[in-house]
Amino acid sequence: MVWNPGDNMRLFRQLSLYMALTLGANAAFAIDPATLETLRDGDMKKLVVHTAPQPVSGAAFQLADDAGTATLADYKGKIVLLNFWATWCAPCRAEMPMLSELQTELGGDDFEVLTLATGRNSPTGIQKFFDETGIDNLPRHQDPKQAVAREMAILGLPITVLLDREGAEIARLRGDAEWNSESAKSIIRALIEAK
Repeated sequence: MVWNPGDNMRLFRQLSLYMALTLGANAAFAIDPATLETLRDGDMKKLVVHTAPQPVSGAAFQLADDAGTATLADYKGKIVLLNFWATWCAPCRAEMPMLSELQTELGGDDFEVLTLATGRNSPTGIQKFFDETGIDNLPRHQDPKQAVAREMAILGLPITVLLDREGAEIARLRGDAEWNSESAKSIIRALIEAK
């Protein structure tokens, strides 16, 4: 067998993923997952709460207005509701005002709604989408090559992922939902209070 220099990089990536999975599997929730389960009602019944925190992507995404790049690790320290969406997605259009309302009511040092347009979404198209839906308080960040989405197994849109203060995925909801519902707010408040 001939060793290829690319094999080193593949081995490094596999070891990194293995370590991340191992560390994620050993991490503990700040709040009992069963508590979150009891708060689910209505659309929030679609929220799948993991039995253990899961690792997330380390890939960079583009910040709005050509402000550079960031990673999900940059949001550690706060609860994050990460919403994967696209300008062409009708359910995304329906739920974006609800995400905006959630950010208005609960956003701050402890919680943030992070919207990430995945795939081909031009900055102009994103701004038009936000203008048409009356959104002025959510980020217009992009994952144009779907690096973050691919590493997090995002299949279909919208998909919303809840991240704990350590930056690990603790729950996932496929499809749109009423993120301004009392159930959604109760879940977010419980996570914020579980420091």
